[in-house]
Parts: sequence; structure tokens; C-alpha cells
Amino acid sequence: MILYLNPFTGLAGDMLLGALLDAGASIDAVRRAVAMTGLTGWRLEAERVRTGALVALRVRIDVDDDATERPASALIEMASRAGLPVAEAALTAIAEAEGALHGVPAAEVHLHELGGHDSLIDIVGCAAALRDLGVTRVHCAPLPLGGGTVRTRHGTLPVPAPATLALLKGALVRGGEAGEAVTPTGAALLRAAGAVYGPAPEMELLATGYGAGTRVLPDRPNVTVAMVGRPLAEPGRQVVLSTNLDDVTGEVLGHVIARAMAAGAADAWATPAVMKKGRPAHVLHVLAPLESAEQLQELVLAETGSLGLRRHVVEKVALPRHFETVKLYGHQVRMKRGPWGVKPEHDDLVVLAEATGRPLRELAREALDAL
Repeated sequence: MILYLNPFTGLAGDMLLGALLDAGASIDAVRRAVAMTGLTGWRLEAERVRTGALVALRVRIDVDDDATERPASALIEMASRAGLPVAEAALTAIAEAEGALHGVPAAEVHLHELGGHDSLIDIVGCAAALRDLGVTRVHCAPLPLGGGTVRTRHGTLPVPAPATLALLKGALVRGGEAGEAVTPTGAALLRAAGAVYGPAPEMELLATGYGAGTRVLPDRPNVTVAMVGRPLAEPGRQVVLSTNLDDVTGEVLGHVIARAMAAGAADAWATPAVMKKGRPAHVLHVLAPLESAEQLQELVLAETGSLGLRRHVVEKVALPRHFETVKLYGHQVRMKRGPWGVKPEHDDLVVLAEATGRPLRELAREALDAL
């Protein structure tokens, strides 16, 4: 699925979560994901509220623990328990941005305003909602920057906050009115989800959600709009999934290739490689149709234990072909004919070789002679 975001008045973690829930994500799936982090003393609810002329969904987080500070490493470790790469990536991006701004290693960053229950629930909740909706691509309209100042534990800072600006590197932005329009949490989620900025992509629109913010604006609703749609068919376009593997056996590698093919991959293969420190390895490649890329991605990550992979959209050129059949030793052998030649199907030759005891290469030659 495709998610297109219109940050009408801005984007914060709670606004995005409300919009995703309003678009059809399961709040129970979100609660289960948050519970897996080990976080305690919280309750997550959603209610419809009027904001301006619209009715939108606002999430409400009640907590028994009023702590707002945690080490970033602790939050990342908690998010990892939920098995949501987007949540881990968002928190890691926040830690790296804060570390660069304050001159400390990301592993030693201590989060203040972003270290409380709300931030972790918003980030893990949004990642769980994206998974529940089956979102594989995120697009976003240009973001309003806001302006003015904001008070933090580090003193008064300009808006957008420095961490927000660091996380928005590469994003499309536009001017805005006074106030914090985009929060670090919202910016981190967009970065972690690999958001593409610009106009809405071509898609079949299936659902729309409105997430309400807490500010009351005098002349407009304070909402983020989420549109969920099905991508239109793109003939010839497929996705190559690839990951470097230096800690799996040959048997596992063969198993993953076989499983990927059985799950709908157009092709799957491995190439030898030498990684850092001279370690021998393989690069696993899976050529996936657009509609099954997410399913195959999860399969590859689960089977290999890899912590990530690369995705490249490619144009596949397919020449016309058709099958003919020849009869050999009482068995049917399919012959694939293309513009530049013909060859017998290997699987049919294997069956024939087992039945007759004849060498495979001789049977291939005889099948060609039988045409």
C-alpha cells in the first residue's frame, strides 16, 4: 500500500498516529506492539474531536509514570522488542541528530523531552499502524516549518527545533506561521519510513484519515491528513531486494532462495562477495513483483536474520515467449521458444532422466532433435 500525507498544519507523532488509526489501522495492533516494548503504566485511547470545521481522531495517552528522560539507547532497545524496524530507525535517527547537535556520541545521548512515554508510544504506535495497513511506500507533501521559539531543557530554542531541522535534511519544506508545526518525532518517523516528498503518486485511493493536533487554530482545523491507496499496475517495474550475508550457511542460503521463489519471486540468486576485514560472504538478491515486494522482504529478513536490506526499483525487459511440447520416451517435455532460440525445460528433463536413467545432456539434445 501507498501512504500519502498532507501535513495541512504540520506533523507530530500523535497527529500521524491519529490519522493512521482514522484511516483504518487497528488500535489493538498498536497497543500490542507498545506492550511488547516492556513499557508499563500507560493507556492509549482515541477519540473523535472537532477541530475547526472537521471531525478528526485524536489519540490520548495516559501515564502513571511522569518520567520524561531516558537514555536513547534504552528507548531503542525497547523498540527493538516490538520487531518494528521503522520505530528503531526513527529513534536511532533522533539519537544521532541530538548527538551531533550536542557533541556527544549517539550511544551516550540522554533524551529529555523526547524520552518519555508519549514519544515511545507515538513512534512504536505509528510503526505498528504502518505495518497493520500494509504500507510499503510513504509520500508526503511539503512540510510547513513554523516559526518562533520553543522552551526546552536546553533553554529557549528557535522553531523549527535544531533536531527537527537535522532530521528533515532532504525533505521539501515551505514557510509557516508561528508555532512548532513539525516535531522531532514526526520528522524522525518520516525519515525512518523513507518518505518521498512531492505531489501524490498515482494510486487507487482506498481510505482517508484525519489526525488532530492539540493546538486550537482560529481559522482552520489543526490536522494531518493520511491517504492510503493501492499502487496502480506498472508493467515491467519490479523491485530488487538485496542484502549482504556473512553469517549464514550455504544450506540456509539455498533454503531462502527456494522459499522466495515459492512465495512469488520472479527470480532469486546469490553472488559471492568479500566484505570488510576480508570476510567471505554472499549477496542475496530477490527480484520481486511490486505487489509482493513487502511480503518477500519480510521473508528474507526473517529467514536470514539480516538487520536490513536494499530496495531498488528496476525496469524488466521481457521478450515474448511461448511453449511447445515434444514427446520423448513416453514423456511430455516442454520447449520454451523465444525470438532467438529454443530450449527444453530443465524440470521436465530431470523427470525424464530419473525415469529412463539416461544422461540429462543427451536427453536435452534429443528433445531439440525431436522438434
